[in-house]
Amino acid sequence: MDFMTAVKFCFNNYFSIEGRAQRSQYWWFSLFAVIIYIIGGALDVVTQLPIFYMIAALALLAPSICVAIRRLHDKDKSGWWLLIAFIPLVGPLYLLYLFVTRGTEGENRFGPDPLA
Repeated sequence: MDFMTAVKFCFNNYFSIEGRAQRSQYWWFSLFAVIIYIIGGALDVVTQLPIFYMIAALALLAPSICVAIRRLHDKDKSGWWLLIAFIPLVGPLYLLYLFVTRGTEGENRFGPDPLA
């Protein structure tokens, strides 16, 4: 999946947690979010109005959570595993491990393999 396809898919499925997301979809959307955050922060500095970053963060909150849940589904994990990030140090590292490793091959309880 390329950059634009991943971003379009995530915005088309703004509130959808159904299915699975392959690694490229998750990481391309994460890169898009970082770019938007940087632009929003730069606009805040230039205009001296601390609103653009907040708008960007609110606009990207739901699709970021949903694509992370779909990424966990690819690993055959429930979306509730996102809460492991609240465990200091170990939680975010384990979540990063889940996000960078390949998903389960073949169909799992959340749907067909997105790479197939």
